[in-house]
This record gives sequence, structure tokens and C-alpha cells, in this order.
Amino acid sequence: MALVLVLAAALWGVGAMTGAPTRARLLMLALLYIGVLAVQVAFPAGHPLREATGGSAGEWLVLGGLGVIAWFYSKALTSLKKRARPEGTPAAVKRDNSVELERNARHIVLREIGGPGQKRLKNARVLVIGAGGLGSPALQYLAAAGIGTIGVIDDDVVENSNLQRQVIHTDDRIGMPKVFSAEVAMRAQNPFVTVRPYHRRLTSDIANDLFADYDLILDGTDDTDTRYLVNETAVALKLPLVSAAISQWEGQISIFDPSRGAPCYACVFPEPAAPGLAPSCAEGGVLGPLPGVLGAMMAVEAIKLIADAGEPLIGRMLIYDALYAETRIIAARRRPDCRVCG
Repeated sequence: MALVLVLAAALWGVGAMTGAPTRARLLMLALLYIGVLAVQVAFPAGHPLREATGGSAGEWLVLGGLGVIAWFYSKALTSLKKRARPEGTPAAVKRDNSVELERNARHIVLREIGGPGQKRLKNARVLVIGAGGLGSPALQYLAAAGIGTIGVIDDDVVENSNLQRQVIHTDDRIGMPKVFSAEVAMRAQNPFVTVRPYHRRLTSDIANDLFADYDLILDGTDDTDTRYLVNETAVALKLPLVSAAISQWEGQISIFDPSRGAPCYACVFPEPAAPGLAPSCAEGGVLGPLPGVLGAMMAVEAIKLIADAGEPLIGRMLIYDALYAETRIIAARRRPDCRVCG
């Protein structure tokens, strides 16, 4: 038996030296095993060749049985690991600090961010409301920037009509909940980020508890009631709110934070727009790249707030007109009679 084991080790070593794949080396060992069994069966007891290869088929049968058990165990373990990880999500990667430092090097060399600012980004917890047109680019850039924990809440699923502008989703994920589709894309972009998907509608009974887990809120919804709920909850918890909206060719973005002297959303928009005055994307249409521009701006303002860099849009509203390539900024002030923060 020792002779066979030495021969098996030699075959494996030669295969490794020549760069043969593992499957090919295992096949060589299997052929050697079959050859040994054939010798044990074909030759009579006491034959020199049979004695040199163990003298009995029983030992080899036991060894083969153990090998089969080990193979089935390995396959079952691999299957369980695949089932434990959602389909489409990459496997966990080694948390190598050098890899993460290299990934964020362009941020770290920025004087306004540097190492301390990047560390604040890594420790930050950001919640994005909506994984649609505005949420898609915001989520992608927050993940790429190294935000440590990103939550996303949305009760919708990916549809074919979304793909013209909601760039975080893909054709093969049509029908998948948007939060899980976004999670797949963010983890593929940056496996060092923790993603928390919430596949449900934001309602008043969960808003406070959900927001309390985060440092900053980004609102990219297209629903008026949800916008007012997000604003009220953010004001109550003294959380800064980066809010943007788009329609057809135009978009606007501001940071609402009464705790820093800025107005809240209800200060600027005390009443919802009259029916028909602000048509939805489905009703009035929307330029495909427009939410990309405003969503990227949301990520920029979030990073500035977290890293304490530059001058965020606190108390100011930026309006972007894509059709005429015009950008203007207007002042936004608190209302003493505001029903939310007055």
C-alpha cells in the first residue's frame, strides 16, 4: 500500500508542477485507484504485484468509501453556503486594510477629506428613501465612496420602464424588489460596505425607529405624502435631510436641517402642489440622465456633510434646468409659523 501512496503523491506533485488543474489531478488519482482495484481482483492471492499494492481489495474499498463520503460532504457544504448567500451577491471578501486604502486613495489625497474624513465616511450610517431614479445614482456613489452602512427602503420592484434612468438596476433583475437589486449592485461595487435593504413602504409607525439607526437621510421619493413624513421624522430626530426632486427637464436639491438653522421641507413647501401642477415621471416624462445628475449631487452633499467639507446646500436650494443648461441657487429660509419646525 505504501508504494501506491508514494505513486499517488508523485502524480499529484507532478501535476502541480506542470500547472494541471485540480480536476485533472483528481482524475489521475481516480485512474490509479481503479488500476489498483483491478490488480487486486485479477491476480490470485499471494501474487507479488497484488502484495505490492496492498495484498487485499478490502482495504482499498474502505479507503474508497471514505473518499466518496468526503466528496459528498464537500458538495453538501458548498450547496449550503450557496443557499445561505442571496443569489447574485458576491462572496465575502477578505477585509484587507491595504485594499480599502488603495480604493479610497483619491479621497484621502483631497485636502478637504483626507484620512480623517474618509474614516468618518466609513463610520457613517446613511439611509436612502427610494431606490428609483434619484436613489439609484445616490446609492451607487455612496457605496463607491466607502460609506460604512447604507440603508435603503422601497416597496417597489424593478420594471422595464425603470431602466431608462434607474441605472442601478439591470434587465435581468426585472421583477426583483428594488432594494435587493440595489443591494446586489452596491455589494458588487464595494464589498466593504454594509447594506441594509428594507423591502416595504415607509409608514409613520416604523419611521422613527428606522431613522434612529442612521446619521443622515437622503430622500429621493416621488410621493408627496412620503416626503412630508420623511421631513417630519428627520426634524423630530434632528437629522439632516438631503432632499431632491425631478420633473421632465428640471431638478432641485437642498439640505433641510432646522437644527443647523436651515428650514425644513415644510418651510419651503408648506402645502402639496395642486393636482396636475407637478406631474409624475409617468405622466409628464423625464429625461433619462436628469436623475443621475441630481442623484449624484445628493451623494456629493451627503459626503460633504459627513466629512465636514466645503459649504453644503444648507439654507440654499440649487435648481438645475437641463434643457437650457442653466443652474441657479436661491435662498431658503425658515418660517416662524411652520407646522413642523416653527
